[in-house]
Amino acid sequence: MPLSFSIQLDEARRELKDDILRGHGGRAALARFSDRLDTIVRQLFAAAPQPPQPVAVVAIGGYGRRQLFLHSDIDLLVLFGGHLGSAEEDALRAILHPLWDLGLVVGHQVREIEEFGKLEVDNPEFLMALVDARLVAGDRGLYDRFESAFHHAGTHAHVVGALNALIDERYALFNATLYQLEPDVKESPGALRDLTATRWIGALTDPSLLRRGVEEPSKIEEAEDFLLRVRSILHLEGKRNQNQLTHQLQEKAADILGYPGAFPQQRVERLMSDYFRHARVVTRSLAWMRKTAPTPAGLNLGRTNDGIRFIDMRQAAVQPATWLAAFQAAIDNNCPVSDPALSLIRQYAERFRVEDFFPTPTHRAGLLHFLKPAAGLYARLSEMHDCGLLGRMFPPFQAITYRVVRDFFHKYTVDEHTLLTIRNLERLTTHAPPDRQRFSSLLRDLQQPELLVLSLLLHDVGKWRDDDHHVESVRMAREMFRRIGLTQEERDTVEFLIANHLAMSQVAFRRDTEDPEIVKKFAELFGVEERLKMLCLMTLADVEAVSTETLTPWRAELLWRLYVDTYNQLTMGYGDERIEANQPGHAELLANRPSDLSESDISNFLEGFPRRYLRLFDSEAIYRHVRLARDIHPDEVHLWMERKGEAWELTVVTLDKPFLFSNISGVLSSFGMDILRGHAMTSPNGLVLDVFVFTDSERFLELNASAKEQMFTVLNEVVSGKERVTDRLRGREHSLFNRRPMRVTPVVHADNTSSKRYTIIDIIADDELGLLYRISRVMSQNGCDVDLVLITTEGRRAIDVFHITKGGRKLSAAEQAELSAHLQRMLEGGYEAT
Repeated sequence: MPLSFSIQLDEARRELKDDILRGHGGRAALARFSDRLDTIVRQLFAAAPQPPQPVAVVAIGGYGRRQLFLHSDIDLLVLFGGHLGSAEEDALRAILHPLWDLGLVVGHQVREIEEFGKLEVDNPEFLMALVDARLVAGDRGLYDRFESAFHHAGTHAHVVGALNALIDERYALFNATLYQLEPDVKESPGALRDLTATRWIGALTDPSLLRRGVEEPSKIEEAEDFLLRVRSILHLEGKRNQNQLTHQLQEKAADILGYPGAFPQQRVERLMSDYFRHARVVTRSLAWMRKTAPTPAGLNLGRTNDGIRFIDMRQAAVQPATWLAAFQAAIDNNCPVSDPALSLIRQYAERFRVEDFFPTPTHRAGLLHFLKPAAGLYARLSEMHDCGLLGRMFPPFQAITYRVVRDFFHKYTVDEHTLLTIRNLERLTTHAPPDRQRFSSLLRDLQQPELLVLSLLLHDVGKWRDDDHHVESVRMAREMFRRIGLTQEERDTVEFLIANHLAMSQVAFRRDTEDPEIVKKFAELFGVEERLKMLCLMTLADVEAVSTETLTPWRAELLWRLYVDTYNQLTMGYGDERIEANQPGHAELLANRPSDLSESDISNFLEGFPRRYLRLFDSEAIYRHVRLARDIHPDEVHLWMERKGEAWELTVVTLDKPFLFSNISGVLSSFGMDILRGHAMTSPNGLVLDVFVFTDSERFLELNASAKEQMFTVLNEVVSGKERVTDRLRGREHSLFNRRPMRVTPVVHADNTSSKRYTIIDIIADDELGLLYRISRVMSQNGCDVDLVLITTEGRRAIDVFHITKGGRKLSAAEQAELSAHLQRMLEGGYEAT
């Protein structure tokens, strides 16, 4: 391989790197880099042995568009005029091998020209890459034959159809929203792939569309150059084909592109605001390109293939009170609002005040009717947001447009998160899966579900500032109540929901909802069951809109349990805390007991256990627990483990001893298990029942036939004191106690008021291996008994809530302070839990 090829490539890369570091790694720089690669390919082609038939080397895909990045694949089509023989293979090797020797990743396709007589329907990506084909070296006549064979109506129709299907599939991977806080600048909605798709559809259908559209060509070019420059930085910093704009790389990109700001967060927020602005331009352009006269749909409204349009645009321009009717008609007809209509609204919206949109009681009633959960509501609200109408109708919403809150677990901007909550509610009315049917029934029961949607629309508007956002959201919402003509009762309901929209998730996921005092205190929030139903649905929609992974089946179950228990508290109340012999549940267990269990076996086992035990476990599980407890001796551990859906449940029965809970949790962590929840119950005679629910992301239990036996052996050895769990954890992760720098500042909070029986310790810390073990061990070292722990993971944060006692009572103020100090010191790395 001539040395000059390496020198040329190094110089080309150095030139591109210099451009990138100056913030100029956009369209022009990438085109120059592509041209430098063209030169190398042409030289290789000229030096290669020439076969007897014509050959053409064609750049396709990103290389064909002259948008070659530092670590992009070099996509080539090597085209031959006839059948391939040894001479053609020699020529092919002479071109490709030197490129591979240069360390380039070459995505090559080899075709005979006759192969283009048949459409490759099973290879849509290849067909799409051919849209950007350009001749780099070789026979022009052969290339022209390829162009003629490829560019005909049948091929174009197939490519466009396949492209639209791939767009939908790709959007689904990103929850169909561009507002990703760590976007993929190539694949995400609004990213470079969307720009390419826009141009492909235009080129293959009507090239004149590329000169028209909802966005000015200059804005599209600006968006493209911005995205190209950002992707160039990612390739440079990642030293590979890196396309995700992570939080860490956002800071680097903001610095290279010269964004102002005294602190990194300020620079990043400006960068990401620009990103979302450009991405919105891109998605809007693609959506317009994918769409293409009228059926009466309302006053001055008609439906076309493009959706709902204004028939008289001039009339519509001066009648803003009719605009909402266009979006209502779109919902009624299951179609979008047309782009010409949206453009008109975008052009004139800023001329009008809130009162101009709702001048009469009829118009104000029309707004509430529009907000009823129905198929298409999210899409229509998104259109209103995009064209500026939503912010004009609801000025508080304008404050959170493109708002980024960097908390590492919200995946979307605040405005998009808000709209996604409404989409989640909408789905309960249309395509609710089986596990959501019970929530759907609550929605059907609501007398005014539109008030719930209105509450969701306004619940986070206070996030425009960094203070307690629910307080600010209430203040801002109050300004809207008069303008849209809410009655006092309606105002009270919406204000209640906004003010308390975090309350139910905090109780469901961070408190022992089996504790009657917790539920009783929570139930005091509500005067009527209607508000409870609305807050439950609001919580479901809100949590699910954080990210696609946040509302797990387990969390949905916890939320439903809290709803049921609170509903019962509002209507019937709870009984006593401790199991009594005359309780219905107790009597049923005795009456239906299996033949191998006596009444005394069951009664002795249940004695002293909290009443919530009978609600936590069904009769089959309780009978199993009784059997596990029979004939238990000191240092013995009786175990049971079974799969529960996506999780596993481990039951441990033994006699009480120090550090029991922490040792068991440590063993589970040492096997790589992620603990979701733990129940720890101790009877007055010292019998301990610990139940852990956990997931096995490493599939240890699934892939190893003896895995259960291994875990049981280790649990016995650790509980009996024959093995130290600390040694096992060190063996799994050598740096467990010399942990990486903290990403989350640890927080320890003691609560002695929420529960009558327990002191509740809330802990927020980095989510890492062995955390539950170390926390519970410190508690044991302080003489505390763990009765229940609730585990929640939000992004990189672990939120663990412990219900503890000391000597059978709640901790005193001094004991709380001492324990909190020890926990804080351990979490900050001050000492080990040994």
